[in-house]
Amino acid sequence: MVWLAPSDPFDADQLARPVVGIASRMVQHDSGWHSHARGQLLFAYAGSIRIMLPDATSILPPIRMVWIPPGTPHRVTIRSEVEYRSIYLDEMRVAAPFAGTAIVAMTPLLREVFERMSLQPFDTDWSAGAAQNLLAVCLDELATARHEPMLLPVPSDPRLARLDIEELPPGLEDLSCRIGVTTRTISRIFRRETGMSYQAWRQSWRLLRAVDLLASGLGVTRVASDLGFSSDSAFIAFFRQMTGETPKRYIDKRG
Repeated sequence: MVWLAPSDPFDADQLARPVVGIASRMVQHDSGWHSHARGQLLFAYAGSIRIMLPDATSILPPIRMVWIPPGTPHRVTIRSEVEYRSIYLDEMRVAAPFAGTAIVAMTPLLREVFERMSLQPFDTDWSAGAAQNLLAVCLDELATARHEPMLLPVPSDPRLARLDIEELPPGLEDLSCRIGVTTRTISRIFRRETGMSYQAWRQSWRLLRAVDLLASGLGVTRVASDLGFSSDSAFIAFFRQMTGETPKRYIDKRG
């Protein structure tokens, strides 16, 4: 059983097997920017993880997992207590499940397979027996997993350095006053660097955060209030417009 304490030294790139799985529990952790020679599948078994890439960010509640290709700089932050599972794949010996960074829905079967793989000893032989079957099922499930459009592009323009993406982004006029940049300039920056207007980007942020809060067990009323909606019905209408489903149905289908 490969259960790592936060203080345990670990470097998947130094291990010999083509597949390495780990399980760990952390509280208020910041990995700092880093990368791996192996590709990484990362999943929050309980709690939520924020994953940051050079040009995008996302939140991983227990209904989603991320594939980080080899050599991709990333940073993982945890605000509360999280149990996470991670599987590292050597692409020289195991086919990559996706061509680039991807966030996909965690199915019940994939969740069970992922759990078993993450707890296998580091010296497991993945070329035979039950371990080989587990790997095959995992890759098959990943091949058909539903992709989630939950990677939010982040502008790099230094004039927006004071925009805190950890908190609810302000309205356009408010942001303009805070950073001393015209609304037209802000809109131009967001169009150029994210491919969407500031308002569309802000709505995408709210959706990302809404799914995180709902998946953590908070009710619609609390989520609507936290995200600045005037009422439950306004939040539900927004959520349905963005996803095609009510909040409850969305979470139930992915839980």
